[in-house]
Amino acid sequence: MATAVEPLLQKCSTLAQIKQFQAHLITTGIFQFQPSPRAKFLEVCSTSSAAASLLYAVEIFRHIASPVTNDWNAIIRGLAQSHQPADAVAFYRQGLRMLTCKPDALTCSFTLKACARALACNEAIQIHSQVIRFGFIADILLQTTLLDVYAKSGYLDNARKLFDEMSNRDVTCWNAMIAGLAQGNQPNEALQLFTRMRDLGFKPNEITVLGALSACAQLGVVREGENIYNYIKNQNLEKNEQVCNVVIDMFGKCGYVTKAYQVFNSMKCTKTLITWNTMIMVLATNGESLEALQLFNQMSKGGFRPDNVSYLAALCACNHAGMVENGVELFEKMTKDGSVVPNIKHYGTMVDLLGRSGRLQEAYNVIDSIPIKPDIILWQTLLGACKTYGNVEMAEKASRKLVEMGSSSDGDFVLLSNIYAAKHRWKDVGIVRETMKNKEVKKVPGFSYIDVDGVIHKFVNGDKSHLDMEEIYGKIEEIMGRIMEYGYVADTGYVLHDIGLEEKENALSYHSEKLAVAFGLIRMSSEIRVNKNLRICGDCHEVMKLVSKAYDREIIVRDRTRFHRFKQGLCSCKDYW
Repeated sequence: MATAVEPLLQKCSTLAQIKQFQAHLITTGIFQFQPSPRAKFLEVCSTSSAAASLLYAVEIFRHIASPVTNDWNAIIRGLAQSHQPADAVAFYRQGLRMLTCKPDALTCSFTLKACARALACNEAIQIHSQVIRFGFIADILLQTTLLDVYAKSGYLDNARKLFDEMSNRDVTCWNAMIAGLAQGNQPNEALQLFTRMRDLGFKPNEITVLGALSACAQLGVVREGENIYNYIKNQNLEKNEQVCNVVIDMFGKCGYVTKAYQVFNSMKCTKTLITWNTMIMVLATNGESLEALQLFNQMSKGGFRPDNVSYLAALCACNHAGMVENGVELFEKMTKDGSVVPNIKHYGTMVDLLGRSGRLQEAYNVIDSIPIKPDIILWQTLLGACKTYGNVEMAEKASRKLVEMGSSSDGDFVLLSNIYAAKHRWKDVGIVRETMKNKEVKKVPGFSYIDVDGVIHKFVNGDKSHLDMEEIYGKIEEIMGRIMEYGYVADTGYVLHDIGLEEKENALSYHSEKLAVAFGLIRMSSEIRVNKNLRICGDCHEVMKLVSKAYDREIIVRDRTRFHRFKQGLCSCKDYW
């Protein structure tokens, strides 16, 4: 009878029809005396798209005199899929307290899926212990779901421990772990696991390659990315639109715009709005602003109506090229269009666009007049622009707003300190540093990656841990001496502390991207590609330009916001970033 309930219920498109079907089950005695069809009814009702059907299912459950485990599972499953997955966890707890239902592996699985969606890792840890106590730990589905919770919540040590202890792993387990590492800022480990997975004979699927491509994008390792793309083509996975979109994004984040465009133009699957948006953003972040705006217009003419992301990508293109009037015109068009309501990211881009061009008061006015509550990032953006133009008064305004909003980001303090330092206001620098100390705010260290012959090398500011550090430091001295012949003078305004000039110059010399480029000059004969976690500082930017000229080498640096291509003493950003 349970099998007959489901197809009939699926035809119920409204709550009234569901109630009518329930009445039939009650009058025939099935609802009261046959738990299996009743549980199936509750499951379909709780997962139905009909308005209020989930709430109705919960209400029915509360009126069942002796609910069985499958009844309980049906409600938990529906709540886990709802907009409030945390309710499923609460319902699970209530069921345990009532002691009317005994949990089985499915109960724990549905609840853990809710934990994964709600990022409720503490609750997942408790359920993990219960799974062991109930004797379900050998269930591979439960293990995989638990692994997924830990990975998505950022508890990567827990996830890795569970993964390593699993006696049987399927592709889904590998996918969860690879995606978790990639999303949890451990891209190198994600790629190592991807390689290990293939070495052990597992066949990556669409989900696997998405995680691996994300890791490649973070590290900027195009060689590995190309290998994965070749695998995608060989396995016919490029018919998956999401895979193609991520391939485009990966090539873009590695700085290979031409390759991204080739994938975009040769897609075997249908281009969606997401595909167009991805390609426009790739062009924008790589400094190809005119091409990005052309593609934006082409997309509109091709029948795609721009959405929030489309406009954001186009505004970013204007922002990276300093096309202020174009950006203002585009923003006005968006607001007049009516179909797209500007969100905080659009306003943030406008603040950045105006701030970078020195129009600080206009940027301030945008924040002051927006119809939604400004977030911390808007004021941080304005503070960054104040640093560029040395506007202490506006910087103090922005800083006060950030304090009022409870921001404790190290970047806020460092920017204000640098603004004071540039004006030689060392007393104010000291006050800021003391505030940082009292609030236990620590500066995020700058680090850079460089891929040399397939091996990722990581450098931090002032690094001395690399095996070849003596040779690297020697190369730094050679570089500094050589670029001085081209007129280089260290911009010590980028050093925070009130120390001597020579010490400041030394502090600048060993920024992570300089160490990475020095290593690249030693070990590589072609272009040098570096990924940096923070925004490149003005002194490093000037050094890269001169190194590209003095050594006749192309240097590509991807910082937190964009790509910089240095060639023959010039940068693709035209010194506007």
